[in-house]
Amino acid sequence: MTRHIDIRKNTYLDSVSLMSMSTKANALEGVSQAFIAMATPMNKEVLANLNITDPAIEAAKPSDLMIIVDAADDQLDNAISGVEDILARKNSGGADAAAVRYRTLDGAFEEAADTNLVIISVNGAFAAREARKALNAGKHVMIFSDNVSVEDEVELKTLAHEKGLLVMGPDCGTAIINGTGLAFANAVRRGSIGIVGASGTGSQEVSVRVHDFGGGVSQLIGTGGRDLSTEVGGISMIDGIRALDADPETKVILVVSKPPAEEVADKVLAVAGAASKPVIVTFLGSTRTESGYDNVKLVSGTKPAAAAAVIASGVDESTLDMHPLNLPLIAEVQAKLAPEQKYVRGLFCGGTLCDEAMFAALAKYDNVYSNIQKDPSYTMGATDASKEHTYLDMGDDDFTDGRPHPMIDPSLRLQRLVQEADDPEVGVIAMDFIVGFGSHEDPVGVTIPAIKEAKAKAEARGQHLEILGYVLGTDLDTPAVEDQIAQLEAAGVTIASSSTNLGLLAREFVAKGNN
Repeated sequence: MTRHIDIRKNTYLDSVSLMSMSTKANALEGVSQAFIAMATPMNKEVLANLNITDPAIEAAKPSDLMIIVDAADDQLDNAISGVEDILARKNSGGADAAAVRYRTLDGAFEEAADTNLVIISVNGAFAAREARKALNAGKHVMIFSDNVSVEDEVELKTLAHEKGLLVMGPDCGTAIINGTGLAFANAVRRGSIGIVGASGTGSQEVSVRVHDFGGGVSQLIGTGGRDLSTEVGGISMIDGIRALDADPETKVILVVSKPPAEEVADKVLAVAGAASKPVIVTFLGSTRTESGYDNVKLVSGTKPAAAAAVIASGVDESTLDMHPLNLPLIAEVQAKLAPEQKYVRGLFCGGTLCDEAMFAALAKYDNVYSNIQKDPSYTMGATDASKEHTYLDMGDDDFTDGRPHPMIDPSLRLQRLVQEADDPEVGVIAMDFIVGFGSHEDPVGVTIPAIKEAKAKAEARGQHLEILGYVLGTDLDTPAVEDQIAQLEAAGVTIASSSTNLGLLAREFVAKGNN
């Protein structure tokens, strides 16, 4: 195995492009590991943790591009050529070569003065500066970048509010504006339900469920996951609700969020209560059951929230297929598991999907560990070994520092899947598969070999290992959700019909062993 290191001075590429290129480079024949990343201190630290060190890496500056390729000795030259081809396609623009490209925001604003939305996808250290330029130019902003300080977030959102603009983010991975998906998004029909979400995959999930129930989406406004924290105070969520209330195409507003700060939840509900339209709210993990406002309905779970919004929009409730829990299936799986197989291991790409499944488990079990657990006694890190019930958000910063998101490059999750199968106390491994704009072109196909290996490990010791999967997507997505489900079923994977059902099924499959 030989390592190739190439540092390109003052060569900037945005984080979305870098994630995509790294994924493609890792798929090249003969490549065991490839990194294409900016030489930020964070990325250097990631490399050091992987024992990848070199004086050239140490000397590189944040504005420099690092290209690192580990490949078999006899295939290194071909691997390097393949990486160069990937970079060349990016630099030439590929299929979008005819599109106009600008070196600076000022140049873009001068030549395309009628644009009103800027997507920021740069290193977090520079994202606030670029967002501030866009806001001062009168543009709405979507900040895909993460690692932006909470102080900068508050300053940017306050400035936007004062100017009558929206800031979506930082770390905003999902939006659908006037029918166009931004960052990660799914193909859903247009309609009268407006979504504002403080969670990326949670917003995707409710949009997909709305589509599945026969409704449609007018707009999907992301806020970034910290928006409903005490520090930020729900600035973008509140402005988003008001924007949807003023939108003539929106008839029903659907709010989805990871657990909010209680005082911020109060503020959001008050603004929702002042809206002229029905508002459906799901605060995942919250114990609230009443909103206190006639037009605001609090619902527990993404699927019930989507159903409530679709019904409020005028769809006949009797036409909805709610996919109730399959009790015979639960009994069948319980009978297959050995008495010692009493734990669930959840390996998730989507943070909100992980949250929802984890909260379902917490409603029944106390011994639930996660990298996103709020209770420090049950919090674990990305490198910690799983124990008892473990639910991992593998899209969290602990897993993605210096690496592509698992929705783009699932390699870390594949390794963890096979590793979890070594534990004879594991009965169920629960996984999400997210298709659509921005995601891996075949998330199921790339996972099937690891699924087969995990199941074979359990079979070798005389156990049945239940793999439970949920595919987040629609019939309009590429690849189509039906094709992904067919691949999973052919590999012996049990299919959940929604994020809500995934969490409930996983919990119940191991209930017999926990009695």
